[in-house]
Amino acid sequence: MPELIRPSTILRAIRRPITIHTADGLELVGEVATPVSDRVASILCLHPLPTAGGMMDSHVFKKAANRLPALAGIEVIRFNTRGTESAAGKSAGEFGNGESEKFDVEAAINYSFDSLGATNLWVVGWSFGTDLALKFARDPRVKGLILLSPPFRTSKPSDLDFWATDGRPITALIPEHDDYLKPKEAAITFAKVPQINLIPVDDAKHLWVGEPAVYRALTEIVKVVAPDALPLPEEF
Repeated sequence: MPELIRPSTILRAIRRPITIHTADGLELVGEVATPVSDRVASILCLHPLPTAGGMMDSHVFKKAANRLPALAGIEVIRFNTRGTESAAGKSAGEFGNGESEKFDVEAAINYSFDSLGATNLWVVGWSFGTDLALKFARDPRVKGLILLSPPFRTSKPSDLDFWATDGRPITALIPEHDDYLKPKEAAITFAKVPQINLIPVDDAKHLWVGEPAVYRALTEIVKVVAPDALPLPEEF
């Protein structure tokens, strides 16, 4: 009998710890969850603000790793940025307020291609992670960006200028009740990026609390990177 997918559900995947080495000499801890069958795409997850509790296990990314390999053939790559700790361990170094994390993002992208053999890699940032994506995920091998709750905290207009010229696709999910950047403000902030797909999400909040919010976030990710897997089943 099929069972309802619950917050604690962990579906089948090949899961293994990873260690990422940065150009400035740090070791970052992480985990990759790879589909048992064909890998359709890979997502590299950049987590929320560590000083506010963000880490690789922040719930949307943890649930993505627990579900998407089996439901959508998506490989989920997660790691802790410098100085960040989770159940997997603590990455070396100290929090760099979104500046020295440049080395972390670049090293994680290189690891995804060079060690994991990713061929269809998308970068998914959430909150603090969206700033890291906009500033540092510029490797030409990356297919595009998906932004959850972008606060535009440490990004600069010049970062948007880069993406506007670059032209790669960007999807941004903007919660109706976001604490930092609501849909109307987001439309103004990102107006200079013609290819961005801004998606206002009714009733959602910055932290995507609750299964309906998580299901919507995961659905929008899959819609971008593996649309043939939709609709995502709610039972397994």
